[in-house]
Parts: sequence; structure tokens; C-alpha cells
Amino acid sequence: MRILGIDPGLQTTGFGVVDVAGHALSYVASGVIKTTHLEMGNLPARLKVLYDGIRELRVRYEPDEASVEIVFVNVNPQATLLLGQARGACVTALVSCDLPVAEYTALQMKQAITGHGRAAKSQIQEMVKRLLQLPALPRQDAADALGLAITHAHARASMNKLAEAHGLQRRTSGMYRGGRSH
Repeated sequence: MRILGIDPGLQTTGFGVVDVAGHALSYVASGVIKTTHLEMGNLPARLKVLYDGIRELRVRYEPDEASVEIVFVNVNPQATLLLGQARGACVTALVSCDLPVAEYTALQMKQAITGHGRAAKSQIQEMVKRLLQLPALPRQDAADALGLAITHAHARASMNKLAEAHGLQRRTSGMYRGGRSH
């Protein structure tokens, strides 16, 4: 099983790819998709770079599933709206490639990776490095994306077991987000 994690951002979107075999995780790739070469006001062009970049990742790494961070509402509503559009471009690209998409909050990812939801970026980087036995710390955006992939690797197994036990059809999109019902 190969999982692609995405940490969306309008200027820098992190990605991380991990392979899962039972409980074993192995690093495949990580990096960022940058839109900083474009004008700040050119939102459509930035969204296209993100969309095309995610589709290229799908072709290059052939993941089986994806996990994406859920956008939080922050103090600046305009920044939240822009981040939401970046996230939308990423999710749309994944879905257009027929990838199942699971969603996690930053709090859920931090709890899964470090054991507490208030972890600093440096703590996430260090734990991702340890969990994947990397030679060096990944950059912050890539570490978050790898953390999302790792979170999904662990959560999907539990959710599959619950679904099997109750005879349910497993649905990935929105499945882990508190408060959402289908």
C-alpha cells in the first residue's frame, strides 16, 4: 500500500509518500510544490500549479490512497479562504485521479505522530525522521505531509477493522473529521 500525504498551502504545498506493509513504514519521497514564482494576485495560476503538481505526483509515485490536512479557521478570514482554495485544488486533483482521500486535522496528525496535539513543527520533523529512519530532518511542509501519510497508515487499519466488525462499507472522504456525517 502506498500513501500520498498532502499538506496544502497556497505558496508551498508539502507532499510525502510512504509505503506500508503490515505495520512497517518505509519512506518513498517527499518535497514541496511551490507557487512563489507567480504573482501573489494571480490566484488561478497558483491553483493550476498545485492541481498539475498533485496530478504529476500521482503519475510519478502511483499511490493507492491519499490523506490531506483539513483547513482550520484562523484569525485572518482572508488567509483561511485562500488556504481553503489551495486545499480544494489539491483535493480536486486527487479525486480526479480516482484516489480515495482521507482527511485529518493538524491536531489529529500531531497526536498520531508525537502523542500530543500541541506539538511544535520541530517535534513533528524529529518524529517523522525517527519513524521513517531518515538520515536528516525533512523540511517542515514535507514533514507535515509525511506525518499525514503516517497518520493515515495507522488510522486506516483501525477503521478497516471497525468496518469489518460491523459489516460497514468503508468511506474515506471525510471519515475521520469530527462533526461530519453522511
